[in-house]
Amino acid sequence: MDDNSSHRGRVERETEEREQNKLPQETEGGKTPINSNPTSSSISSGSVENRGRKSGTEAEMKETSDGFVRADQIDLKSLDELERHLTRARTVEKKQEERAARQEWEIDPSKLIIKSVIARGTFGTVHRGIYDGQDVAVKLLDWGEEGHRTEAENASLRAAFTQEVAVWHKLDHPNVTKFIGATMGSSELNIQTENGQIGMPSNVCCVVVEYLPGGALKSYLIKNRRRKLAFKVVVQLALDLARGLSYLHSKKIVHRDVKTENMLLDKTRTVKIADFGVARVEAQNPNDMTGETGTLGYMAPEVLNGNPYNRKCDVYSFGICLWEIYCCDMPYPDLSFSEVTSAVVRQNLRPEIPRCCPSSLANVMKRCWDANPDKRPEMDEVVAMIEVIDTSKGGGMIPLDQQQGCLCFRRHRGP
Repeated sequence: MDDNSSHRGRVERETEEREQNKLPQETEGGKTPINSNPTSSSISSGSVENRGRKSGTEAEMKETSDGFVRADQIDLKSLDELERHLTRARTVEKKQEERAARQEWEIDPSKLIIKSVIARGTFGTVHRGIYDGQDVAVKLLDWGEEGHRTEAENASLRAAFTQEVAVWHKLDHPNVTKFIGATMGSSELNIQTENGQIGMPSNVCCVVVEYLPGGALKSYLIKNRRRKLAFKVVVQLALDLARGLSYLHSKKIVHRDVKTENMLLDKTRTVKIADFGVARVEAQNPNDMTGETGTLGYMAPEVLNGNPYNRKCDVYSFGICLWEIYCCDMPYPDLSFSEVTSAVVRQNLRPEIPRCCPSSLANVMKRCWDANPDKRPEMDEVVAMIEVIDTSKGGGMIPLDQQQGCLCFRRHRGP
């Protein structure tokens, strides 16, 4: 055998051994070629295109093996698009989390525009506003700057706010003001003025309800104090209020502050109950409901006296409102708070019913403000009593030939 044949045989055997043991291919000199090292630059002979393909292959191999990618292989435009996509995804996820964290009654403050003041109260103001394109009334509750009240006082006010919202947002009746939503301690509230927007303190809470252009029933009665109302109008207003209270009681809710100031009128003069600031679910045990809650002049004797009470306290207050609607006047205008309390509880004082008041309506008043809560009718019975009152004859408490005022209110009547 010649030397060349011997050499070829040795090479073939070594090649077979390398294939079996998966050893790197070697040259005759026993060294690995430069181009077989994936980390080395491609300097072997060949076209630029081939070198480019090889570089791409090397980058892919590098990314697969240790997780790194060559910088000159990164598409920056694709990365920018990916970042924008991730940002949008994070924003959507954050909003979903915020919505999930909100109570079912919470509004989106960004959709609320608060405008001019339409009423002022002890703890805040009522504004006109727009929420999500709808005309609304916004009740802003400002409990003072932080630090001016104790933690216990702030906790009590917030608990009362939460209770009002919890009661109101579940109600749905044509004679109850429609609740839209609320927010507690939002930092996103702003009031729109002629000079721009004014930010509100973060401790301000607000309740958003439908806007009723007729205003408070109290204001409507004051406007008609001299000429009074037609009997048909009196009965309709009373019936609206009675139906609203009957609905509340059917839901086991006691309003506890029934008065004409808390009743609103829409554009068709329909009465709607509002302001559930002290309303609560009726206690199973009357002993759990005590304390002087409400407004003097409308409060039942048992409430004034600090005795246990139930929904019948609303029935008493309705009786006073019915008198007020008929007379367009204030009950007990000449008595002080202490005198009213003492006279109502101890002397059974009630507003004087004018002699011109139809007996059908006067009987409802008397039954509703009975000193004994058990003798007062339920509100659904009151609704039935008012529905059968005949208003076909029209008229009111002032005869057509007596425009200067009802004779029933003169100090000296008759001979």
